[in-house]
Amino acid sequence: MAMENFKQFLVALSAAAAVGVVSIIFVLRWALYYKGGLAWDGGLAEFNWHPVLIVIGFIFLQGMAIIVYRLPWTWQRSKLLMKFIHAGLNLVAFIFAVIATVAVFDYHNAAKIPNMYSLHSWLGLIAVILYCLQLVLGVGMFLLPFTPVSWRAAFMPLHVYSGLLLFTSVIAVALMGITEKLIFGLSNPPYKESPPEAIFVNVLGVLLVVFGALILWIATRTSWKRPSDQILHTLHTNGGGEDNTKVGPALSQLSDVTDAEACGDVRRRSNKLDD
Repeated sequence: MAMENFKQFLVALSAAAAVGVVSIIFVLRWALYYKGGLAWDGGLAEFNWHPVLIVIGFIFLQGMAIIVYRLPWTWQRSKLLMKFIHAGLNLVAFIFAVIATVAVFDYHNAAKIPNMYSLHSWLGLIAVILYCLQLVLGVGMFLLPFTPVSWRAAFMPLHVYSGLLLFTSVIAVALMGITEKLIFGLSNPPYKESPPEAIFVNVLGVLLVVFGALILWIATRTSWKRPSDQILHTLHTNGGGEDNTKVGPALSQLSDVTDAEACGDVRRRSNKLDD
């Protein structure tokens, strides 16, 4: 079936994927070239796992999880399958975030550096905790078959809002951490003199902001939402109606939250399609 403004969607999706991959390359370059590599020995090389895993998992994978429902190539797939993929990506992102947090605590303890003294650390730990809560509640509400449909419908707006808020907050906290690390870690020459490492990592920060903006743009376009499974079944049964290219705008008004929530609206729209 056709998606409204499909070419624009492809451009936005391709740009987001490209910027995300480049961000990962930049953070790996920072850790391997400027900061001495990666290890798990209590030293600085262990700390380097923190930015690497945050960018790969907590930012890139979380962003992909947010827009996985928007991919039109998956619309003919089971909604339950897409829920598992969405939850799986978020779970991997959470695991990466936990490992990244452990790496920081190990490094601080080995180097006799106090833990949890900065605003970055406060907000970062809060983000990890809330992300865990979001993941648990999401699985409980949308993957357990005995959860009442009314609960799912009531919780969905909060789930969507919380997911976007957490994603945005993680990027903001990451920018705080990048700046903090550059200020504390650069001394000869200092950060204020804009040495090559500072410029390189500042570009990484810009890339993260651009990636976040693209993900939010894709996630908030109503015309790019996954249609209800019942509408997809109706279109498949009816052969898409007389003009399949006009279906996208109509479907964009439907919630992709839960099929049951939109049942009444689905029936009315199905009758219009049949006419």
